[in-house]
Amino acid sequence: KQCRIGDIYAERSQRGASDMELLSVTMNDGVMPRSEIEGKDNSSEDKSNYKVVLTGDMVYNSMRMWQGANGISPCDGIVSPAYTVLMPKIPISNGYFAAFFKSPNLINEFRKNSQGMTSDTWNLKYPQIETIKVCIPALSEQNRVADMLRTLERRIAKQAQLVDNLKKYKRGVVRTLLSPDSCCIEETTWTTAKIGDLGSFTKGAPLSKADITPDGTPFILYGELYTTYHEVINSVIRRTKAQPEKQYYSHVGDVIIPTSGETPEEISTAACVMLPDIILAGDLNIFRSSKIDGRIMSYILNHIVNGQIARIAQGKSVVHIQASEISKIEISYPDYNTQCKMISVFETVGARIKSAENELTYLCTMQKALLQQLFI
Repeated sequence: KQCRIGDIYAERSQRGASDMELLSVTMNDGVMPRSEIEGKDNSSEDKSNYKVVLTGDMVYNSMRMWQGANGISPCDGIVSPAYTVLMPKIPISNGYFAAFFKSPNLINEFRKNSQGMTSDTWNLKYPQIETIKVCIPALSEQNRVADMLRTLERRIAKQAQLVDNLKKYKRGVVRTLLSPDSCCIEETTWTTAKIGDLGSFTKGAPLSKADITPDGTPFILYGELYTTYHEVINSVIRRTKAQPEKQYYSHVGDVIIPTSGETPEEISTAACVMLPDIILAGDLNIFRSSKIDGRIMSYILNHIVNGQIARIAQGKSVVHIQASEISKIEISYPDYNTQCKMISVFETVGARIKSAENELTYLCTMQKALLQQLFI
């Protein structure tokens, strides 16, 4: 049936309960205790004017409602006066309305009814939101939709946990196999050497104008890189807008190491190029070796000596590292046959992670599509 939001929700204006738990509204997770977001609340702010929230109330940020900053409260508490608190006037399904209030069509209505000159000042108070017309199904149908959405949310959460566990498992496998003391591959011969003695660092040759497309964009094959840790392509491949003289070719098996980053951890990430003539822009360390497979070197840099690289970068006023500093780091690496076996193991686990990530993407896409279609 068609009705107004004011027919479903009334504004709760109760105040004066400063001893209740402080709540916040997050964009992605809805209403949460502030302590779960920021830790223990030690502020001395006077909360006597804060608004009371009861379990099942709809709470939203009046200045961010047009962005979907709302949620159903799972507990009693208080919120800042900047929030608007709505209490149900009729029996409803909280799960249904939690999704309904984040649906694209309704978010668009919130945007159109917000008052203010610019998006920074848009504000949606109760007198504006109560007049918005909506169509809602019977309570039994609301409950069925809510049950379906909860089932999908639990499935997505489990899939996300699987992806996270697989990544942790891979990191453990890499550290175990690349540690001479714990490697479980029999008859492995290990060699210890400084990185600088195993290969050379280069920045390649500058590009000519013939290598640039008519619109000034160089040919960069983003999707054809082999990466080893969280697929950190964006950390090592710079933007395509760099000047031609600052862009360089890489070769098969090259290991690419950033020279700078916002944090030392960004510098300790590396990627191994598995196709020739990839164009790299920016100030990058490119390591080439005939003694160690680039993929194994990339794993060693990411998982074994990443702490050393981060410490070198940390000790400077600017987070930066030179090839000469990386060259001095001592590593242990296995014989060639063992390297091949390790790569096979790492890539098998990597393929399993990729499959799990694809499934997670599919589920999230399904959820988004359902939310767009259910509330038309």
